[in-house]
Amino acid sequence: MSTLEKIQSAGSSGQLLPSTVENLSAWLAAGLPQWAADSIDELVAQGAWGELNDRFYRYLEFGTGGMRGRTIGVVSTQAEKGAGSGTQGSPAHAAIGSNVLNDFTLIRATVGLFRYVSAHLKAAGRADLPKLVIAHDVRHFSRHFCELAASTWTRLGGAAFIFEGPRSTPQLSFTVRWAHAHAGVVITASHNPPHDNGFKAYFDDGGQVVPPHDKGIVTQVNAVSLAEAKSFLDIDISRVISLGATADEAYHAVAYQSMLDPELCRKSGLKVAFTNIHGTGAIASVPLLRKAGCEVHVVPEQEAFDARFPTVKSPNPENAEALAMAIAMAEAKGLDLVVATDPDCDRMGCAVRNRQGKLELLTGNQIGSLMAEYRLTKYKELGWIPAAGSDRVAIVKTLVTTSLQDSIARSHGVKVINTLTGFKWIAGKMRGYEDQLRKALVEKQGIALDYDATPFRSRARLLQEHSTFYAFGCEESYGYLPNDYVRDKDGNAACLMMAELCAFAKSRGLTVPEYLDEIYLRNGFYLEGVINLYYEGATGAAKIKRILDTYRSASPKAFGDIAVSKFQDFGRETFKDNDGEEIPKQDLYFVTLSNGYTFAARGSGTEPKMKFYIFASAPVASAAELAATKLKVRAELDRVKALIEADAKLRAEG
Repeated sequence: MSTLEKIQSAGSSGQLLPSTVENLSAWLAAGLPQWAADSIDELVAQGAWGELNDRFYRYLEFGTGGMRGRTIGVVSTQAEKGAGSGTQGSPAHAAIGSNVLNDFTLIRATVGLFRYVSAHLKAAGRADLPKLVIAHDVRHFSRHFCELAASTWTRLGGAAFIFEGPRSTPQLSFTVRWAHAHAGVVITASHNPPHDNGFKAYFDDGGQVVPPHDKGIVTQVNAVSLAEAKSFLDIDISRVISLGATADEAYHAVAYQSMLDPELCRKSGLKVAFTNIHGTGAIASVPLLRKAGCEVHVVPEQEAFDARFPTVKSPNPENAEALAMAIAMAEAKGLDLVVATDPDCDRMGCAVRNRQGKLELLTGNQIGSLMAEYRLTKYKELGWIPAAGSDRVAIVKTLVTTSLQDSIARSHGVKVINTLTGFKWIAGKMRGYEDQLRKALVEKQGIALDYDATPFRSRARLLQEHSTFYAFGCEESYGYLPNDYVRDKDGNAACLMMAELCAFAKSRGLTVPEYLDEIYLRNGFYLEGVINLYYEGATGAAKIKRILDTYRSASPKAFGDIAVSKFQDFGRETFKDNDGEEIPKQDLYFVTLSNGYTFAARGSGTEPKMKFYIFASAPVASAAELAATKLKVRAELDRVKALIEADAKLRAEG
């Protein structure tokens, strides 16, 4: 019996999904390279039907972070491993599959992006050569995928630019604008496990693609046949342009501008423990922190690039374990601050000293709230925004980020804009503000503004006169962005902002937790919790879908003794932000409970998991009551969290 016949038989017996059989048959018919055909033969011979379902039940899709998924299978075949493991245990080939990031799916994505960009330029009446900037992190196959994408782009007739080695995601975002490129790509899976990789697509504004571009790109990608993709498998980078030191210097210069008072760190003698967790962070964060006057100590065991991330369970600065080595070093050396960045350096986590002298981890919501309060206060002191605030100044955050920041914005008299999850929506607001300014200057003064060449302070003034000045933006998952030079969250800038904030608190004789308590006393105490339910593969995707579908068809009425007082469906109802712009439809649910707590439910766009974000708050009458209020709110939050999770697990099983 041939491999195809065995596949068809497994489909008939229900061992393979119909979509798996269809996709496998198409791939076999396309005439795959020998190693790829051998890999499928191996899996079929082993009867690895679950593995084949996971690899072939669908085509890898674009989510909130682009296209992301496994590049090494749960079961790796000998054909994929090759004669021997490559550097840091990398197989010879990325796993074969339609639902896997490999040479075939990456080429299809690149070709689709090229065709969309070309059509977009043609529709605008432009004859420009499509220009693409590509960056990559340190993961398995990242450099290979970078060169493959660049080779594909140039063979299609475009101009491709790559860096000499790994670079951070925010640097790519900046460089797209700096190089006047039409699109950008980062090869990264951010903080995902070592077996994953990804393809994040950016447009000419330096932000990740949003509608209508994302759907247009997907349409083009889906139109690329496997047979066509095969013709690009051989890499030729002879026409690819390498970005040198000038590109690095340009990004470092704008990242440094995230600091509003650069002398604070120098004056305070701030001592910082830094870890890049084997990723790209040390390339820019370390020299920038040192330029700011910080004494920087890098965790030596985690400094070298390593696709395996061998010293951590997960290279995610959201997790305490990922900061453990940096915290231990900081304790041993008596350092003031611990900062950590994820593999592509768009996220930053930290630990700060409390009054007892112990290092204390902060959540992404807490970090963002501290930064929002500090930056609004500082902008007022500097005279960049009015002392009374202005509705032409905005804090932009995601809907699933703490509402403490809404309160902070109101207290400063500025507006807060809530977006869908994913920093691309925050970047979309920045583009809107920029476009509004450009249009106003043309209509009122006949001026065609060179936005990027306009000094930042002048830009801030013009935006407040004719549009909206983006003062700060963040999301709860440890992503922060100080200004609009970059259009994605920036771990390098976040390290600088956190160091400045720590130095500011120190200059006032406060610890950072005490500064946070001051914010609570003015705005009330806020606490957040997150539930992550991981469901991998085809069966996992079905469980996530069941949860989402039943929230819509049979929305929850109560969790234990806590009734649901309000249910909002962002996939069916229409909501507008504080600019009056409609928020795009998405399978996102907001639930308000009778105890005043709220939570949001959504499927992750970047990982195989269902996410729940729980928000709790309580007023605080005095400093004397704060400690008791914290304990009471935390206990109730833990109870609510357990009830929501139990309900979700029941829904997942159907």
